[in-house]
Amino acid sequence: MNSAIRIIDSHCHLDCLEGAENINVVQDYLTRANEQGVSDFLCVCIDMEHYPAVKALAQQFEHVYASVGVHPNHHDGHEPTVEELLAEAKAPKIVAIGETGLDYFRSEGDLDWQRDRFRRHIDAAKQCGKPLIIHTREAQKDTIDIMQTENARAAGGVMHCFTEDWDMAKSALDLGFYISFSGIVTFNSAKQIQEVARKVPNDRILIETDSPYLAPVPHRGKPNQPAYVRHVVEYISELRNEPLEKIAAQTTQNFIDLFSISDLS
Repeated sequence: MNSAIRIIDSHCHLDCLEGAENINVVQDYLTRANEQGVSDFLCVCIDMEHYPAVKALAQQFEHVYASVGVHPNHHDGHEPTVEELLAEAKAPKIVAIGETGLDYFRSEGDLDWQRDRFRRHIDAAKQCGKPLIIHTREAQKDTIDIMQTENARAAGGVMHCFTEDWDMAKSALDLGFYISFSGIVTFNSAKQIQEVARKVPNDRILIETDSPYLAPVPHRGKPNQPAYVRHVVEYISELRNEPLEKIAAQTTQNFIDLFSISDLS
């Protein structure tokens, strides 16, 4: 591993990477990431159908952790109850609930089912004491309103792959949440996101790939992978005019603090 810095990919979908059905291929992805200083990975669940694979990766690899939950755009699979989420949250190395939230960009019509699911995930997170991983897109007001009315502050969590404005970031920060930046922050067109990345306090910032999606510059348009989170750290370092080592160390400590992973300290 590149020993100069230590980076954690706080949100990736290892089970969705090309060839991930082969455990040796997954190991290759992790090895390439290690060579870039990336030490640990949070493999995030998007539906219950893929959850067994997500959980298995956390069990098979020492430095991989996992979450349990259903993405707001997933509408045709199993809908877990609060009790089911709580049961799975007890499994080894399941460190978060989600990803959950609201997405009005891809979904149309009556979206009460999204909002109800979001509330159930918040309930489960509060009960099990594990943080939320929140996805939100073109649903700023409803996302914050539900977080406030359901007291998401009691669980805490992260606004992952943040793509909204500073006003929303400030509302989430006021609720005790972290803000995570993906490769999108490196895009020339992402001025609004870059503004947020400059303003988020050091102790509330996380970095991620969301791989295999949203590869950062210089790999934009190609399949993403955890090794590329290094580009996100480097870009944010330049954006904030802070040393790379400082951003890497701070985001690593923030991950440890948020997900309460004592063996990473």
